[in-house]
Amino acid sequence: MALIELREVSKLFGFGDATTLALDEANLSVEKGEFVAIMGPSGCGKTTLMNIIGLLDSPTHGEYLLAGKPAAGLKSNQQAKLRRDQIGFVFQFYNLIPTMNVLENTALPLAYRGMTPVRRMKRASDILERVGIREREYYMPKHLSGGQIQRAAIARALINSPSILIADEPTGNLDSHDSKVVMELLADLHRQGNTILMVTHNPELTRYASRVIYMKDGTVVEEEETDIGDIAQGALLTYLRRRKTTPMDVVAGVSALMKDVPDKALKDLPKKSRKVKTTRRRRTAKRKVRR
Repeated sequence: MALIELREVSKLFGFGDATTLALDEANLSVEKGEFVAIMGPSGCGKTTLMNIIGLLDSPTHGEYLLAGKPAAGLKSNQQAKLRRDQIGFVFQFYNLIPTMNVLENTALPLAYRGMTPVRRMKRASDILERVGIREREYYMPKHLSGGQIQRAAIARALINSPSILIADEPTGNLDSHDSKVVMELLADLHRQGNTILMVTHNPELTRYASRVIYMKDGTVVEEEETDIGDIAQGALLTYLRRRKTTPMDVVAGVSALMKDVPDKALKDLPKKSRKVKTTRRRRTAKRKVRR
């Protein structure tokens, strides 16, 4: 039995002429312990799909089964409990509370479970050590780097030991070094048996996934099984098709070349070319004298 199953799920926003179809009869099945990367152009419905899976939104049509149980049959308090205990969220923009330090941000979900302050702070400190930033637990978010803030966000997502982790562009605001640190954390969680769904635009990140889902116009159009460590071929081909040489690329290349060989360029020119350049310089000098 699949842990997550969507059957012809559609999602509409707005009314009348202003109606937008965000999901169009999307089908998806995710087994327990999978690391699934979800790719597609902006506006194709990736985030809407994640919101429905994470019980932050509900489908307009279709059926969503979580661990074999219809999500539509759950009351709002039951959905809230599932979100709290079974699903962790990691967002592109972190969503840490700026007036609380890292330890307090991490421990916050435990407050809704009625855990005592001492126990939840101890639990939060242990989780921060797990993600490698325990020494920053009393820092405010504004005093951390982007990678450290994202690790704090991952620690907060893990505080309730969820079985499903939803990461929506988790490295979107990070440099290459911090991206690798965050992805290694997610890979470690996957090795421990967590089910991870990650939205990304970066083909490189498909190295960490066991399966890649491709979306277009609100529906799942293709999926690809991948070996951990290899870039998904479909993602790589899509990137290469989109990448075209622009006029700015040409200018940048010429500028780089001129910086490398400015003095040598004239010497390497054929004699005829050097003569033309020398003649032009003499004409320019005569014009200046006349002025």
